Amino acid sequence: MKIVFMGTPEFAVPSLEKLANHFEVAAVVTVPDREKGRGRKVSYSPVKEKAIELGIPVLQANSLKDEEFINELKSINPDIICVIAFRILPEAVYSIAKIASFNIHGSLLPKYRGAAPINRAIMAGDKKSGLTSFILKKQVDTGDILLKKEVEISDNMTAGELHDLLMPIAADLSLETINLLISGDYDALTQDESLVSPAPKIFRDECKINSNVNYIIAKNHILGLSPYPAAFMFLEESEVKILKAEISEENIECGEFKISNKFLLGFEEGTLEVTELKVQGKQATKVKDFLNGWRGVKEGKF
Repeated sequence: MKIVFMGTPEFAVPSLEKLANHFEVAAVVTVPDREKGRGRKVSYSPVKEKAIELGIPVLQANSLKDEEFINELKSINPDIICVIAFRILPEAVYSIAKIASFNIHGSLLPKYRGAAPINRAIMAGDKKSGLTSFILKKQVDTGDILLKKEVEISDNMTAGELHDLLMPIAADLSLETINLLISGDYDALTQDESLVSPAPKIFRDECKINSNVNYIIAKNHILGLSPYPAAFMFLEESEVKILKAEISEENIECGEFKISNKFLLGFEEGTLEVTELKVQGKQATKVKDFLNGWRGVKEGKF
């Protein structure tokens, strides 16, 4: 049973490791290497680093439609292609698998189709999230569902914390999905289009904190963007990323901030207390440490 694994970030690494412990992972496909930093040092994706550690051949192509890349993939003759946190595959690639090509997506499909499902679930104030494995087809995130795993979203959970919770579960789900495909004993479920919701990529403009919203919406917005790309505001000329905030019993005017023994932000119908932040050019810090060193403006509009 030959498996080809496709992925890029840390989120996919436990899945690759688990599959390599149970099957022959004939190749790993990941993004091309990048140069980073002042020294332009070559940087590998986390998935490539793990593949090298495991002794698995790595394929990298600038374009997944490249004929040489496709022919190389065909020569491997994979039974199953597993895709986790990778690029959109053309049909010429995902159709190579003899049994099936499947993806593991960070939501309970058909909810949150798109690039940012984990962020969007927190931003929407959802109480549950999860993972879905589904068979790949042309339209992104629309394939027939194989398996789902559901998790609870706890109070004050950030997108980063949900990401970390789901990461090992994705590894278990990838193994279960492959075993299911090998057995052939399954009925893939067509997604209900009436239940679809989008999870589009997040751009910087959306990260700016808006004071003219309900305080619950603002809290979810902050948590759903933490730690990356992060909700932000400005104190004087410095950009401040707000990484965590909780509901405060104190009350200040909507659109105002106050920095004393606490860091408070006023929104419609309520106030938030910032508990973790990152000032531009500095490391992320707890607010108590920020307050000890802050010599700037103490109150104003945001």
